[in-house]
Amino acid sequence: MRDGYAKWLLDQGYAGNTASSQQSWVRKVEQAYGSLDDLKLSGGIDELIREMTYSSDDERRNRANPTRIPIEGNVRNGLASYKASVVLYRRFLDEAGPPPSNITLMGDVVALAEVVVAQGSSDEKQRLSLERDMQTALRRNITQLEQGLKIIDGGAERFVASGFIDILCEDDQGRLVVVELKAGKSDPRVVGQTLGYMGDLIEEDAVQSVRGIIVAHEFDQRTKSAARAVPNLSLMRYAVSFTFSPEF
Repeated sequence: MRDGYAKWLLDQGYAGNTASSQQSWVRKVEQAYGSLDDLKLSGGIDELIREMTYSSDDERRNRANPTRIPIEGNVRNGLASYKASVVLYRRFLDEAGPPPSNITLMGDVVALAEVVVAQGSSDEKQRLSLERDMQTALRRNITQLEQGLKIIDGGAERFVASGFIDILCEDDQGRLVVVELKAGKSDPRVVGQTLGYMGDLIEEDAVQSVRGIIVAHEFDQRTKSAARAVPNLSLMRYAVSFTFSPEF
């Protein structure tokens, strides 16, 4: 586990005991699979996350633990915790970037390529940064979005067959709620993305109905039109406000 993870967890707003638990779960996963940093570099961390998926149907069928991680007690709950910890650590690695390398890159061509990549990806980095900030803020007070919502993903993005769910909740009627966050104006593809997550949950968790909430600053017309045709999909706009205080 890379240095700096503990500080990163605290910076995300996790309490000290939660941060300690997350680090402990990562260590136990690494005892079974080796360094998660190396696994990410080799492209194997997503496969590990898929391997750790254990549905309610698997539980009913009394399916054996599909991983190398020893689980005492309920297999589904145990794997859900380990899976959430790996997803969270993967997010940390994505934000931290590759570890320092001893290889020295030389030459004007390499330097120019780095500048082009940095310029081309700056908007995307800003968008992802804002979406992470939105997620952090909502996780601290999810009822700002809807009264009665409760986060049930253990503090990390839930992995399903279609990808990673920003925030998975349960409403006051016990229904699963997928919360998908988009910085700025929405793209029509967000509807298919959100419905894909909802469909995956119906299959993986063997539930009859799943709701979806898409959060964006502004919605394009196609997204609004599509949402009207899906009764269990709603759109929520966010607004950014500033507060000021005297420095002197």
